[in-house]
Amino acid sequence: QKDVAFAVTTYVEEVRMAVKASSGIASIKDLNGKTVATTTGTTSVQTLRKNERAGGLDFKEVYGKDHADSFLMVETGRADAFVMDGSILAANISKAKNPADFKIVGEVLSVEPIACMLRKDDPAFKKAVDDSIKRQIADGSLAKLYDKWFMQPVPPTNTKIGLPLSEATKNAWAHPNDKPMEDYAKK
Repeated sequence: QKDVAFAVTTYVEEVRMAVKASSGIASIKDLNGKTVATTTGTTSVQTLRKNERAGGLDFKEVYGKDHADSFLMVETGRADAFVMDGSILAANISKAKNPADFKIVGEVLSVEPIACMLRKDDPAFKKAVDDSIKRQIADGSLAKLYDKWFMQPVPPTNTKIGLPLSEATKNAWAHPNDKPMEDYAKK
């Protein structure tokens, strides 16, 4: 926020993990002795390691070249969990041959508010954008858009992402703000 401004938050991303539904993995503590996949160049395993150190867990890390490759490691049994942003996990699960074979589980490892980036030092423009987003929250149109793209079948393949609105996003909509990521992490 030193170089740019941000509109009020429209979505709060949560880093979690995708696993086979039959794996028995439900929490970070269940990763002890397991293999965890993530995508090269991302910070998800670093985030997990911060949690891992506190719990004394020991797990092996493997890296996919992209998100599809990381998810494929779980599909094929080369990894027990894929740690990444929840929306990416849900999208990959939705494209699996049998989406019901997978689920998103575990504690939220980190959160990141998602918002429109704006030019700095233009309070009138920021107010116009913020007011528009707040109006869409108040009249329900933002919730309808979320439902359309994350809960309903999406053409042309009619793939359903199936990612319910998180409590963090609901809270951001109930109390619109432009807080930085660090403020969300303090919760």
